[in-house]
Amino acid sequence: MREGASGDGRGKGKIFPCPSCGADLEFHIGQQDLRCPFCGHAEDLTPGEDDEVGEQDFSARLERLVELRRAGKSDTLETEEVECEACSATVEFKGPLTSSECAYCGSPVQRENAHRSKERVPVDGVVPFQIERRRAQQNLSRWLKSRWFAPNAFKKRGLDGKFNGIYLPFWTFDAMAFCRYRGERGDRQVVVRGRGRNRQQRTSLRWTPASGQFQSFFDDLIVAGNRTLPRKFLARLKPWPLEKARPFTEELLAGHFAQTYEIPLDEAFPLAEQQIEQRLRGAAARRIGGDSQRIHRLEKRLSAITYKHLLMPVWMMSYRYKERSFQVLVNAASGEVFGQRPYSAVKIILTILALLAVVLMFS
Repeated sequence: MREGASGDGRGKGKIFPCPSCGADLEFHIGQQDLRCPFCGHAEDLTPGEDDEVGEQDFSARLERLVELRRAGKSDTLETEEVECEACSATVEFKGPLTSSECAYCGSPVQRENAHRSKERVPVDGVVPFQIERRRAQQNLSRWLKSRWFAPNAFKKRGLDGKFNGIYLPFWTFDAMAFCRYRGERGDRQVVVRGRGRNRQQRTSLRWTPASGQFQSFFDDLIVAGNRTLPRKFLARLKPWPLEKARPFTEELLAGHFAQTYEIPLDEAFPLAEQQIEQRLRGAAARRIGGDSQRIHRLEKRLSAITYKHLLMPVWMMSYRYKERSFQVLVNAASGEVFGQRPYSAVKIILTILALLAVVLMFS
């Protein structure tokens, strides 16, 4: 690995030269190692037995962030010019992008220490690419064929965009929650009045007070750290195989794009709290029981909060159809596909008409 700083103020990008032929090593998805695409030289990246992605203390990190901000230090990445070590061309990094490729020679280039800056929350682990480009393309083809409401011409043409592999930032949170709730339990009851033709049946709910308390542990609540892509898009890529996360090294990013977080830690945790609140309400409703539930008050107290900062792999493709832009994402660790696609108005109208015909037939 070569790195350094140039005399004109530009940073030097990290590359990983092959010791056999000098070409740039890249992370090989199939072998899960660092490999030369030209001579085949490989370097083992298997973590040691004692290497693990550990949980970090949330409160301690928040205190550290407050200290840095009081000192006038920002965790926002500025635009940076990085010199390609292979051809000396200048690669400009903007926003959260931390790993790219040289537009002139194609060599992978990384911002120096972008994921280890003292002003930013360091990366704890990386879930490496598990799905190769060819398999991602196959999954995408199956996904496309299953989109019944997509125009036939679109499905026949297929997607001809280019996949880009990128590591996106995510936060995970653990927390112990103590919950106290108060509400009502509704039990359905049927009241029959009258006889014969005057017989009437009425269903109502009988409400009785309910309250209680319980504890619940939340493990690895995932919050996307990226603002560019809608959170609902990334949420559709679950599940993520977090058990495959490795301790962070720059070598794992070699040959792929990478981003650092845009949503800081203190903004990410309230999003995890929303998940906790939703799950606690569901758990309280189950404890209340009955046919229906009302929750008038729910109090929670969180403790033992920890976090991890992880980079997760995604295959991304942008394409155009009839002058409109669409985007497709593939979870590069599990193969799950989520994407945007055009809809056929004709198919939707015909489906609605068919459903109306069925309703009228049986009405």
